Amino acid sequence: MGWRVSRGRLEAFSDGVIAVVITIMVLNLRPPPGHALTDLRPLGPKLAVYLLSFVFIAIYWNNHHHLLHAVERVSGAVLWANAHLLFWLSLTPAAAAWMGPHLGDTAPAAVYGVVLLGSGIAYAILTRALLAAQPPGSPLESAVGRDRKGNLSVVVYVVAIALSPVAPWFSLAVYFAVAAVWLVPDRRIERVLPAPSTPETEVTAASREPR
Repeated sequence: MGWRVSRGRLEAFSDGVIAVVITIMVLNLRPPPGHALTDLRPLGPKLAVYLLSFVFIAIYWNNHHHLLHAVERVSGAVLWANAHLLFWLSLTPAAAAWMGPHLGDTAPAAVYGVVLLGSGIAYAILTRALLAAQPPGSPLESAVGRDRKGNLSVVVYVVAIALSPVAPWFSLAVYFAVAAVWLVPDRRIERVLPAPSTPETEVTAASREPR
């Protein structure tokens, strides 16, 4: 039962940190001083960056949730790898707050990309740490495979960061494109998770128990 408690605490702590990250991001959106709808126009870029950042955080939360539900063991290396991921995700509000009013500028676009790149690499490290903690032939191993989608995202981030000095708008478009790709549900882990029990299956199982 020890690993179950550790996994539950790990997920609860991660959920709490991610909730705080989203809260900080929305607090960075200041209402306009005026009272007309046209006063909202300057908030457009900030809202776009907030939406992009929210989507990325939501994607990581969803994948993190599925990842932990496919494991049987949690090791010390997993705890540190998870903290590493949370470190990069916690930088998202600061990077978003800088890029929001500076769309099209090189440095904010590059820094935002570095945070996305760090988060992607940290998630890959967490996945490998979890795989190392599981027994051979685990459901997680068969579900993750080579993770082409994750590896390709990291490569795309590197390209976008490298091009930000000459084409920051292109880098921003790449970030939106990666988010759109990851919005498509990834069914790899769901396929290996056991089906949730229902009252009907519980009654059937109980009726088969010897008396």
